Amino acid sequence: MTTVLDDMVSRPGSTVSLLRTVVGLYLRDAGGWMPTRALLELMAALGAPAPQARTALSRVKQRGVLVAAARDGLPGFALADGARPMLERGDRRIDEPRSMGPGDDWCVIVFSVPEEERERRHQLRRRLRWVGCGTVSPGVWICPDFLRDEVQDILAELGLADRAVLFTTRGLPAAADLPGAIAQWWDLEHLAALHRGFLEKCSAVPATAPAPTAGTFADYVRCIDHWRVIPYLDPGLPPECLPADWPGAEGVELFLRIRDTHAGPAAAFVRGVLAAGPSPELSSAGPAEGPSRS
Repeated sequence: MTTVLDDMVSRPGSTVSLLRTVVGLYLRDAGGWMPTRALLELMAALGAPAPQARTALSRVKQRGVLVAAARDGLPGFALADGARPMLERGDRRIDEPRSMGPGDDWCVIVFSVPEEERERRHQLRRRLRWVGCGTVSPGVWICPDFLRDEVQDILAELGLADRAVLFTTRGLPAAADLPGAIAQWWDLEHLAALHRGFLEKCSAVPATAPAPTAGTFADYVRCIDHWRVIPYLDPGLPPECLPADWPGAEGVELFLRIRDTHAGPAAAFVRGVLAAGPSPELSSAGPAEGPSRS
């Protein structure tokens, strides 16, 4: 089974990213398959015309997330086997953001990969960064200990488990400028900018539970699309290691509020689309003619 990686490439708000968010939110609850017409209708609710959405479907299929599959004579797409672990990992990361408390354990990753295997070494560093690890030095990385299982999975998938040693440490060595060291290990400015961007784009979402309309669905999916990368890259560092104006807690609070008020109505809208027949516009739509944003 091919491993499908978490999508850190597509720009939030792009058609490809929105489609991947729709797949992660709703395809498994639909039985692992949706007809093409339903996916096109959902993407239309997000402002993507059918040709652009079809191109996005092709790109997400190429990335190993979807496979084309007809059922009862209807063309559609099913979740690829290798994508399910990625989505299940995303469920926890996205829906249950965690943060370290005072005295929580850290995991230190020490590895040595020879030059002749530099491509695997590059993949290891890239994927460690994608799951929220910080760089102490090229061969020494660090993360909250609650990310240890994900680090071990990465090492196993790359065949590098025998090239690395993981240590658990209770607290970090006392230093006069520990926040300064943390700022060197992680790009805190970038992480803060992600949180502030989410707050800026999603703060206007209504605080009360809305009706299950296309607008509700679009509001919810767009917010999740902007949010879903943040809990991967931001590991949830302890407050004493962060700047005083750190926006992370406010971002988490807003995400949880939007999830609690909008997830149910948005899912109800999706169920309605799945239960309905194809619209004339979408059933007559032809293949994609141009590239979508990605």
